Amino acid sequence: MDIEIIDDFLDKESFEHIKKTMLSEEFSWFYSPQKTAGYDFDENFQFFHLFYFNHSINSPHFKTLNPLINKINPLALVKIKANLTGKTQEIIDYGYHTDYVTDTKLHTAVYYITSNNGSTNFKDGPTVESKENRIVIFDSQLPHSGTSCTDERLRVLLNLNFYKNPSK
Repeated sequence: MDIEIIDDFLDKESFEHIKKTMLSEEFSWFYSPQKTAGYDFDENFQFFHLFYFNHSINSPHFKTLNPLINKINPLALVKIKANLTGKTQEIIDYGYHTDYVTDTKLHTAVYYITSNNGSTNFKDGPTVESKENRIVIFDSQLPHSGTSCTDERLRVLLNLNFYKNPSK
């Protein structure tokens, strides 16, 4: 299992610009009534913002992510989505899932915008704490789950699916 965890992934200025944009009143969030398919409980919802999907830019804020995309240096993008979950009374694990199971060359990156006591958990591997400007990169077929947080108002992250550049 190849899981790469990198702290301070972007320079401070680039990170702060992304964070400020995503947490501003001008940034649109959309309601999704189910965070993880197949799990039925009241807190299984989130807000999202779709930056890129189906070979198309879907957000006026896409260029904000250029420093992140350039540093990852993907061969091709598949999807970039921001996820926002609110504070809960207890940590909720939203259940294991895989981002894509049909393509063995696809990778996922989770890039944390906010620090909190939430985490990304791998079924057969580590627990990665939510720490701003941290990225975790892994094979999209790896079962993983996300949690809520109890110590901050929001847990915000970016989920990127992409093909790795073989030159990197």
